[in-house]
Amino acid sequence: MLWRGRRQSDNIEDDRGGGGIGGGPGQFRIPIGGGLGGGRMSLSSIVILGVVALIAWGVFGINPLQLLTGEGGTGQVTTDNSGGQDSGAGAPANDETKQFVATVLAETEDTWSGIFQSMGKTYEDPKLVLFSGQIRSACGTASSAAGPFYCPGDRKVYLDTSFFQQLEQQFGAAGEFARAYVIAHEVGHHVQNLLGTMSQFDQARQNASQAEANQMSVRIELQADCFAGVWAHFTAQKGILEQGDMESALNAAQQIGDDTLQKETQGYVVPESFNHGTSQQRQTWLARGYKSGKISDCNTLSGPL
Repeated sequence: MLWRGRRQSDNIEDDRGGGGIGGGPGQFRIPIGGGLGGGRMSLSSIVILGVVALIAWGVFGINPLQLLTGEGGTGQVTTDNSGGQDSGAGAPANDETKQFVATVLAETEDTWSGIFQSMGKTYEDPKLVLFSGQIRSACGTASSAAGPFYCPGDRKVYLDTSFFQQLEQQFGAAGEFARAYVIAHEVGHHVQNLLGTMSQFDQARQNASQAEANQMSVRIELQADCFAGVWAHFTAQKGILEQGDMESALNAAQQIGDDTLQKETQGYVVPESFNHGTSQQRQTWLARGYKSGKISDCNTLSGPL
């Protein structure tokens, strides 16, 4: 990815090693307003929870189904931050990773501003918060174990950059554009928030069963993948992509599909517990957005997936 020398976004909040900590050290309470086993979670919580389940498996060896079903009961993940999860702390203000993230964010700003303008709308840039260890958001307190997430409450993307190393070393998804895909996917959730999609589905799932709510979450996540593909389409038109870049993003989508993760952790899949989509679905919708560059082709909210 030819990102060096391009515009960098000013919408970066660098809290690595800062004072954004909330909650007890070494613990993360999933911000759903209660235990995982009772009540229904909001859509924003599902967005976060799916990533929590993914990282819990990759980093701590925790079965994602324990997080998704509430088995074990406490709604907490206990971590040992001395084990290298806090690798971003003390990073220099203008380190290369921050420059990369700021450049990718700037590219998403340019792309979505143009798309929204063509729709007669105004795109509101999200903030992206870099953190290490723990951070407090409007959606609750999150730790590095949560992975990247978007919080609709404050319209911010949260990223502990140590996830990039985990993405490569533990999930086998190497490459700068695989990292860019992760950022673009979270920005895709911001686009959904601006378009009213998240609030729409939050209302729809109030009377839904857990299996139905999971299916709604899958549709939301796959649309965010498609939106990431739309961004990649316009990024490619600028001549920024290099040979193999899109393949690395598609590989990342494959590695973090629900079925692939469940096969790795338990040897079998439970489709009704999926909340991000299968590997094939994630690759399909990412590729679809990339091929067309049209958000109208990202309608995952109805019809077959």
